[in-house]
Amino acid sequence: MHRLLNPLLGILTLLYPAAVYFGLQYLQPWSIAALLAGVLAIKLLLSGQSWARPVLVCGLLFTGFAVWRNDFLSLRFYPVLVNAVMLLIFAGSLFYPPSVVERLARLQQPDLTPQGIRYTRRVTQVWCGFFIINGSIALVTALWSSIEWWSLYNGLIAYVLMGLLFAGEFLIRRRTQKQDG
Repeated sequence: MHRLLNPLLGILTLLYPAAVYFGLQYLQPWSIAALLAGVLAIKLLLSGQSWARPVLVCGLLFTGFAVWRNDFLSLRFYPVLVNAVMLLIFAGSLFYPPSVVERLARLQQPDLTPQGIRYTRRVTQVWCGFFIINGSIALVTALWSSIEWWSLYNGLIAYVLMGLLFAGEFLIRRRTQKQDG
């Protein structure tokens, strides 16, 4: 059950912008925030990953605020919050190594070379830049765009950009590993 529930909760969280877009036609803002709070609370209870807990707790605090405010604008700040928390986690790991990307890399390759550690540190810095830019765009769309543009950026474009960054890093890593080997 746990194996099925985690991916389902992840998909529901990713669909948040669509839920806001369509939900506001039928629901009060507080109820959309309460639904997100329920999803985040279940994810927190099931989470075995220590890095995910701060993200989920911040999300729960945000949803509590959004329920209390019961306004459309507060719902639009969730993507901004997620980017800010992810930035703090990734940037914090640069000051208190190992970096997030190094930890992930060591799951596949426990004995990283000094060059590999430098590379993972650089990739962590790139992700920090991504979270700054993406969070800034999420903030701009939250404050000054229509619900359609907000939903399009935060519910599709941001995920496409994240996927492109993942794919680009993967291709660069494969190429550099071939050159080293």
